[in-house]
Amino acid sequence: MASSSSALSRISNLSRHFHTPNSKTRDDPQGAIDAPGRGLIKISSEVSAAISRGHPVVALESTIISHGMPYPQNLETAKEVETIVRKNGAVPATVAILDGTPCVGLNEKELERLSILGNRVQKTARRDIAQVVARGGNGATTVSATMFFASKVGIPVFVTGGIGGVHRHGEQTMDISSDLTELGRTPVAVISAGVKSILDIPRTLEYLETQGVCVAAYRTNEFPAFFTETSGCKAPCRVDTPEEAAKLIDANMNLELGSGVLIAVPIPNEHSASGSLIENAIQTALQESREKNIVGNAETPFLLKRVNELTGGASLASNIALVKNNALVGAKIAVALAKLRVQ
Repeated sequence: MASSSSALSRISNLSRHFHTPNSKTRDDPQGAIDAPGRGLIKISSEVSAAISRGHPVVALESTIISHGMPYPQNLETAKEVETIVRKNGAVPATVAILDGTPCVGLNEKELERLSILGNRVQKTARRDIAQVVARGGNGATTVSATMFFASKVGIPVFVTGGIGGVHRHGEQTMDISSDLTELGRTPVAVISAGVKSILDIPRTLEYLETQGVCVAAYRTNEFPAFFTETSGCKAPCRVDTPEEAAKLIDANMNLELGSGVLIAVPIPNEHSASGSLIENAIQTALQESREKNIVGNAETPFLLKRVNELTGGASLASNIALVKNNALVGAKIAVALAKLRVQ
């Protein structure tokens, strides 16, 4: 398949902002993009150089660091995930907002800062970006916010644990994650372990269809359910290799569909927790969240924490394993995509 010259042109044009004399810079080796309509985004020199040279880069979210697991496991996992990305040929670009500045590519001190602050850092979706920046705050980016920044700087591949979705009883509450609408309007490929099983997976897939999002499962015909390999839902399409996934992403970009691609990677079988154990814990946690009136963006962290407690740590172990596996697969896809686009 031919590469996307228009997409390459957009990235090339954007990358010039990293190196022009008029670009604002802060403490080396960090540079900043100050492009009209884009606000100010600080990008590490390593990530900047990789993008400008067409080398593979993998965007990583920061909510999993601040809200996904406790310290010091969050820091250890963040470092291990970045290491996995590097070992598989790509450059990691963890995204966060620090002191009001959106950052793409964090150093070790910044990762540690986020890890220690934990849930004192604001969980930041697309809707929250402007107010976190305006008040000079710290924000841990969710899937929607990370996709937004990745797209702005020209990173086409993003790895996360699991995306948000339609919450159970969402037909009554209208509680639907902004991850889904972001996938419908932002041309970034998201590599995840499917949809968190605390959510309504069938309705989430229906909503993604409505948004025009291409959804593929990796080496399986069934859409995975985050903690477990199966959800009971058939995947709309299947890819079996990083190269097939890269062709799918490239086609999406060539056609300028304007939407993202979701590639769902099942958790490795040896790390998959018992489906019934997880489901029972989810039902208990959901009941507790309703009794405590925990709603909105506070619900998912609460549910994940309670499910981990109720399963004796099994869900956290599964969470860490699937994130690492996604990083492995995502890095290989990013490498294959970079090769495809320079052919």
